[in-house]
Amino acid sequence: MEQENLGRQGAPTASISLDAPAFASISSSAARLTPKQLVIEIALRVCTVSALSVFLVSAILQVLKRSFGLLPANRGVVVSGPYRVLRHLMYLGYVIRNVGFLLPNFGLQNVIVFAVHFCVQICRIVREERLLSKDRSYREFMSRVRHRLIFGVF
Repeated sequence: MEQENLGRQGAPTASISLDAPAFASISSSAARLTPKQLVIEIALRVCTVSALSVFLVSAILQVLKRSFGLLPANRGVVVSGPYRVLRHLMYLGYVIRNVGFLLPNFGLQNVIVFAVHFCVQICRIVREERLLSKDRSYREFMSRVRHRLIFGVF
């Protein structure tokens, strides 16, 4: 969806229209960017999303400390900090990281991989909660924090 236009002084510019939310401000303002500016704009947005995921995962690891593990197990219920908002923030960090990869590498194959990985993470969450819900303190936590991964959805 790129059109070549001649900008000031005959320099080629790109008029773009992209559907991805991360690029909304580019498409909504019908910006005219040179190809180099377009690449820089996209790279900055991708870096921002990736940095957000790294920050989120790092912050969550600081909160979880020894409660973090690869396999489901009850290592103690963490209910403080950002866990007052969502129950599975680490998985949210993974989703954000994957979106950061998907934006510059958009294609059917990568969308399928993203969707499969997202479904696997949902299965992990359900399996983990099945194990943790045997603990009374986790059941209380579940009643206080209603959403697992996405506000209003899951």
